[in-house]
Amino acid sequence: MKKISIALFVLIVAAFASHAQTVKVMSYNIRLDIAVDGEKGWKFRKDFLASQIAFYDADVFGVQEALPNQMSDLATLLPEYAHVGIGRDGDGKGEASAVFYKKDRFKVLQSGTFWLSETPDKISKGWDAAYNRVCSYGLFRDLKSKKRFWAFNTHLDHIGAAARKNGVELILARIKSLNEKNYPVILTGDLNLEPDSVPIKILKNAMTDTRDVSAEKPFGPSGTFNGFKFNEPVTRLIDYIFIDNSKRFEVRKYAILSDSKDLRYPSDHFPVFAELYLN
Repeated sequence: MKKISIALFVLIVAAFASHAQTVKVMSYNIRLDIAVDGEKGWKFRKDFLASQIAFYDADVFGVQEALPNQMSDLATLLPEYAHVGIGRDGDGKGEASAVFYKKDRFKVLQSGTFWLSETPDKISKGWDAAYNRVCSYGLFRDLKSKKRFWAFNTHLDHIGAAARKNGVELILARIKSLNEKNYPVILTGDLNLEPDSVPIKILKNAMTDTRDVSAEKPFGPSGTFNGFKFNEPVTRLIDYIFIDNSKRFEVRKYAILSDSKDLRYPSDHFPVFAELYLN
C-alpha cells in the first residue's frame, strides 16, 4: 500500500509539473467595434468570443484591433486575466495589440509598447503605413515552474508594404535588444502577410512558425481571415504564432479555431491556438 501511495504521489507531482510548464497561447484579431458591422457588431459577438477564449483555457493571448471599450469588456468578461500594452494612439486611445495573461499564474517582470516606425519610442506612423502600428510585450515568470519567457504581440499595416517589411525587421531587432538573457520568446500577431511573402520569410529565418513544427497535425482550416463570410472557404492565412529557434518551446498542438454560433463567427478572423511545452 505504501509503495502504491508513493508511486501515486510521484505521478501527481509529475502531472502538476507538466501542467506548470505547458503554455497555451492564442493570437486573436477580435475585429474593432464599428457601427457598420450591424448585427455582426461587437455587442453581439463579445460574450461568445470571451467564452471561446475561456473554453480553450488560453494562458497567454495577444489581441489585435482592441479599442478601449473592447479592452474594458474583455477585462470584465475574463476577470482571471490581466494585460500589458497600450493603444496605438496612446494609453487608452486607439486600437491595442495587448498581451493578456493569467494573473494567478504569471508575474510580469518587464513590459512595454513600441511603435512600428522610424521613431519607435513615441506615438508615430511608420514608412508607408495607413495607421499607427504598435508591438506590445511582456517578460513573464511562471509562478509555478519559475521559468521565464517573453511574449510579443503586434498588428502590421494592411496597406504599406514597406511598413510591413520594416515592421518585421524592427520587431526582430527589438526582441534581440530586450532579450539580453536569452529567454524563450513568443511572437503573436495579425501580420497581414501570407506565408510566401518576403517579410514572413524573414521572420522564418529568425524564428519558427508553430504551424510548421507542431507534434500533432495542425487542426482546422488553412486560413484565418474569414471576413464574416460563413458560407465560404477560409484560405487566407495572415495570423501567426512564432517562437524563437532555441527549441526550449516544444509545440505540441497547433490549431486555427473556426468555432461559430447561430451561423456566425465571433470575429472576422479565426484565432490561432498553440499548446507549447517549455523545456
